[in-house]
Amino acid sequence: MTKHQTKMKKQSPNIDKVVLIGNPNVGKSAIFGLLTGKYVTVSNYPGTTVEVSQGNIRLDSKRLLLIDTPGVNSLIPMSEDEKVTRDILLKELPSAVIQVGDSKNLKRTILITLQLSEMELPLILDLNMIDEAMDRGILINTDSLKKIFEIDVVSTIAPQKKGIKELKDALLKPKKSSLKVTYHPVIEEYIDKISQLLPVSNISKRSLSLMILCEDESLRDWLKANLKAVVLSKIEILTNECKLKVKDSILYLVSKTRIEKAEEIANKVVTKIDTGKSLFLQKIGKISMHPIYGVPILLFILYCIYKFVGVFGAGTLVDFFEETLFGEYVNPIATKIVQAVIPFEIIQELLVGEYGIVTVALTYAIAIILPITFTFFIAFALLEDSGYLPRLAILSNRIFNFIGLNGKAILPMVLGLGCGTMAVMTARILETKRDRIITTFLLALAIPCSAQLGVILGMLSSLSLKATIIWGFSLLIVALFSGFLASKLVGGERTDFFLEIPPLRMPHIRNIMVKTFGRIEWYLREAVPLFILGTLILFILNKLDILIIIEKLASPIIVNVLDLPAKTTEAFIIGFLRRDYGAAGLYTMAQQGLLTPIQTLVSLVSITLFVPCLANFFMIIKERGIKTAIWIVVIVFSSAFIFGGILNWILRYFQVNL
Repeated sequence: MTKHQTKMKKQSPNIDKVVLIGNPNVGKSAIFGLLTGKYVTVSNYPGTTVEVSQGNIRLDSKRLLLIDTPGVNSLIPMSEDEKVTRDILLKELPSAVIQVGDSKNLKRTILITLQLSEMELPLILDLNMIDEAMDRGILINTDSLKKIFEIDVVSTIAPQKKGIKELKDALLKPKKSSLKVTYHPVIEEYIDKISQLLPVSNISKRSLSLMILCEDESLRDWLKANLKAVVLSKIEILTNECKLKVKDSILYLVSKTRIEKAEEIANKVVTKIDTGKSLFLQKIGKISMHPIYGVPILLFILYCIYKFVGVFGAGTLVDFFEETLFGEYVNPIATKIVQAVIPFEIIQELLVGEYGIVTVALTYAIAIILPITFTFFIAFALLEDSGYLPRLAILSNRIFNFIGLNGKAILPMVLGLGCGTMAVMTARILETKRDRIITTFLLALAIPCSAQLGVILGMLSSLSLKATIIWGFSLLIVALFSGFLASKLVGGERTDFFLEIPPLRMPHIRNIMVKTFGRIEWYLREAVPLFILGTLILFILNKLDILIIIEKLASPIIVNVLDLPAKTTEAFIIGFLRRDYGAAGLYTMAQQGLLTPIQTLVSLVSITLFVPCLANFFMIIKERGIKTAIWIVVIVFSSAFIFGGILNWILRYFQVNL
């Protein structure tokens, strides 16, 4: 028994752990919600930024702790999410594993089942979305599948809560699969040799040996913690010997064998029939990925999102919360109470002053950002639940290839149009650190949040359509150019684009609400404290007159490089606290006639490219580390003024009339 196992037993001696595993987009979150009910906790897995949900399952008199893991395509990790899932199996001593699979794609499901079987863990296979498989004419012989793996196989339809009782019953007596995949003879030889050197752990020695032979770097820390240096040296020698004896990559040979086995099993248990249905959603699903015909669908979806988030969320809801709720009630009442109860002026200013926690931090976080993020989270959940987001990734893959990323990067980019702080966190879905850094950089540089975007579009409406086109084109050019450079400078290999495309389906209201309120809970728990911290820092800087010093130092750049009035410096500084407030300051100046059309356009491009808000900056630190965050801010700060200055020169040199 390892030290970690002993520690885990001491921490929770009276409760068994059940681990929930599955590919992305298989309904795992819905199954988790049905098994646990409402009371769940979400926290970062130790040593990572990946969040893991936990909740209790009650079976008669027995209580189990269910751990929901990030979606995986392999248990030989290619991303931080997959590493966390593998580490949970390796370290948490599960009494059972529930694998949630997509009934429509049994081969992909079985690929994970084979790896879990090799780990010799008590396993239950849950074939979810069985109704969608039947609609496609896919019939699965679950009895045959049970005999092949010698485990319980349950069919579920999560939105209808079908099969949940059977799944809970199977949890009472989970079984270990005896199925064994036979690999290349040389690989089998070295599996045996390496297995003899490994300690007993939560997963089988055979499974660990395969990970080692496949050169799973993410396993290195665990091996160092559990093996002596001399044993590690022997394992490395054996791995190198095996590599020399086989012609192809060991990982390739192992993956090829597993795929062939998964195809063999799927062919035995799956029957396809012609349903005679002409499914409208299937046709739309195919069209939405077409490089030409998919664009009108994308534009229509973006227009709907803009109307719902940009007009209803950022307009109607924000006006009510900011002007009515906070403007007429919360802030005036809070000011009266604070002034009446607290005699110290400095504390009064801290709470309800110019940079007060209530008047600025909470007003911003609750009255302005929350309505926008709430509507955006609903829109995002609709896209997610309908199956459109993977299609959007396919559609945009070619563009992102130019900047060294793949189509998956579109997902945090789209979310960044709602809230950049949340988008930085969702960059975790990308496989490598390199991809996450480039995406975070582009989010900070060229993606305006919806609050800022609303103000900017309001200003552009007073100019010509030409100005709006120049603004959008400038951001696109900067994003592509900066992304291209970043892809050359940031170390690491490019990742292949692998994404399962689920069918288009009608979203379920329950799923939408669960996802939306789960993200709102995250926002209130994670982001709001950052707004308060940022406001506190600005309060201190203001009291120490450092803000005035910063304004004086920045004025020459604003005036000489961007050719803007010195007063706009204040808008850029306040824009670091609240991106929309920075744009709002420029809006007020334009309304007062203090900015010419060219100055208005240059200022809007510059402030859009300017450093992200303080809350976003703190989130970048949390996700990428202080060193990377500082580099990103320095480069973004410089880029905003360089590109703003270039645009100013071009517009004036060619005497562009706006």
